[in-house]
Amino acid sequence: MSIHSPIDLLMQWVKERPNEPYLHQPVNGQWRSYTWSEVADQAQRMATALKALDLAPGARVAISGMNTAHWYMADAAITMADCVTVGLYPNQAPEHVSYILEHSETQVLFLGPMPDIDSFLKAVPPGIRIVQMPYPGVPEQALKWSVLVQEHAPLTEMPQPKPDQLMTLIYTSGTTGHPKGVMVSYGNMMFAADGLIEAMPPRGRERLLCYLPLAHAFERGAVELTSMVLGAQVYFIESVDKLQAALQYARPTRFFGVPLVYNRIQSGVLRLLPQHKIDRLMRIPILSGIVKRKLLKGLGLDKAHLCIVGAAPMPIPLLEWFDKIGLTVFQGYGMTENAIYATTNRPGMNRIGSVGKTMPGAHMKIADDGEVLFRHGAVMQGYYKEPEKTRETFTDDGWLKTGDIGRVDADGYLYITGRVKEIFKTAKGKYVAPVPIEGELARNHDIDQVCFVGNNLKQPIMLVSLNEDARNKPREEVEAGLISDMEAVNATLEPHEAIAKMVVVKDSWSVDNGLATPTFKVRRAQVEKRYGELLEAESQTRNKLSWEA
Repeated sequence: MSIHSPIDLLMQWVKERPNEPYLHQPVNGQWRSYTWSEVADQAQRMATALKALDLAPGARVAISGMNTAHWYMADAAITMADCVTVGLYPNQAPEHVSYILEHSETQVLFLGPMPDIDSFLKAVPPGIRIVQMPYPGVPEQALKWSVLVQEHAPLTEMPQPKPDQLMTLIYTSGTTGHPKGVMVSYGNMMFAADGLIEAMPPRGRERLLCYLPLAHAFERGAVELTSMVLGAQVYFIESVDKLQAALQYARPTRFFGVPLVYNRIQSGVLRLLPQHKIDRLMRIPILSGIVKRKLLKGLGLDKAHLCIVGAAPMPIPLLEWFDKIGLTVFQGYGMTENAIYATTNRPGMNRIGSVGKTMPGAHMKIADDGEVLFRHGAVMQGYYKEPEKTRETFTDDGWLKTGDIGRVDADGYLYITGRVKEIFKTAKGKYVAPVPIEGELARNHDIDQVCFVGNNLKQPIMLVSLNEDARNKPREEVEAGLISDMEAVNATLEPHEAIAKMVVVKDSWSVDNGLATPTFKVRRAQVEKRYGELLEAESQTRNKLSWEA
């Protein structure tokens, strides 16, 4: 069978494993499994329904909602109908919802369960037809998934797209300005699929957990595409607060996360077993192995042979903490513009502190100014309707500019040392790269999020958000730990980089308050703006730590 698209991979597994489970969906705490043939059948019927709506080839069809089995089915149906998928975050800002749907010229929208769904619907431009997915809490629409699949026969003739044909528009989560529509072709996607199976081949029957937003390139590639490449079973979650329970149920063989998720997993462990007790138990040879096995089983990660972190830098202390409890977390690196296909550490090829070596077929080099550049078959076609921004993102000879500053060691491991746009200049005229310094402070287990800022300040200030456990501790205990760790970090820095003081803020930075992206990256510019007056006032005082009033 000639493989042209992920749909060809899906149909291959339908042929080989028609009655084996593929997708596992919880609804009100009850699990429902869909076999490979059931998933394909629903997708084929929905593809026929889309064609009946008189959508021309290449028409844009959007999907939004929490990650569900029907998100996958809708994505497959859109591809089968020869249309282009547009993903939207379920908790996206209303102005971004309207912008993306209008900018992409979306004609049909698949609507799944999400928080504040009424607010989302108000942002949908008139004229877009909405298909109601079959989940509780989704408002009734004229077009219903269950009715459409009953009324239409399965599509039998699959499209055979050319490599340069547009497959999906993935809109960047956007730490600044409007989201940009990254054009991903079938050739881009299949290049990544081929390299993925070469770099990280399957180990028996694999299981994956799908919980990060599917509108983001990381989850689309690392879980959705990977499931079709490996023939892996996929488990979904009903809400983020049920992640731990889903992990224990699914027991994934591969787990993908962002740093904040791993940070909160660590906090959950320390809530039950404080660090001093872990340290004491790990020093006893007979108990050490038993404790590690119990910890990993309790986390639901005892079957995971591959755990990868991406989307943002993971602090070295956190990587080392997981390593000590018997779980190696491999740091990877990529961006939407190269289909998250760039570099990664992996079994037998791991160097803590780096983001790994290049994936198969990925060409990388460091520009004269230190910027990391890529060129390979998964690099985007460009930004939709934005030729000028596309030109700005590539060098004259066709290399993708990542916007990240990095270095490569003698063995080929890439180290990201900063981001071009995040390096700030203090009032003294000195430049500071905040990310490595933020990472060093992650040795403190009370911290949930950090943001090191210093634009036009005499000396940089570290804003800190505490985790839930730390908020319930005595303030004096938290302060002592924070100041001690700040001083330890400062001892390793140049004088102009040193943290002048720490400010503990009241609120966490989230999508809801506009201070984090849907993949939990801190929106640095928005944080600086939000706390501008506070930073100015705190810069005039000499104490080492303050609390936001």
